Amino acid sequence: MSSTPELKGRAARLARLFPTGPGQAARTPFVFLVVLLLGGGLIALLVLNSALSEGAFKLDDLQRETKNLTDEEQALQRDIDAYSAPEALQRRARELGMVPGGDPAFLAPDGSVKGVPSPASGVGRTTAHVPLVLAPEAMPDGSAPTPTPGR
Repeated sequence: MSSTPELKGRAARLARLFPTGPGQAARTPFVFLVVLLLGGGLIALLVLNSALSEGAFKLDDLQRETKNLTDEEQALQRDIDAYSAPEALQRRARELGMVPGGDPAFLAPDGSVKGVPSPASGVGRTTAHVPLVLAPEAMPDGSAPTPTPGR
């Protein structure tokens, strides 16, 4: 006789749902699949973590480069401001032999001259060239152009 008792009724139906043979063969592929999925997940996390770390290093390098370029831009802007300051422009103009111009005359849209032109008060100039500048109402935006030194 068999060592397992004979089940009847409801217990027999429930017993049929569970396998009765050796369970080792059916469990091996499942365990292998679970180990494979866990290993693959760990490797994916490692790769993702490495990619994030590499991105953080690149971001740090780009921020450092941005700071250096911003500092360089500010230094260049300071140089431009120093060269375009009125004192620096006047000094460089004198070095080039330019002299301050006299009173400018303005030409109105109707052709009349407004103001009395005067020659530049420069030393060593033989002929005075006084530029005529358009009157402010002759300009499209209403602003007066600045007179330029004659040559």
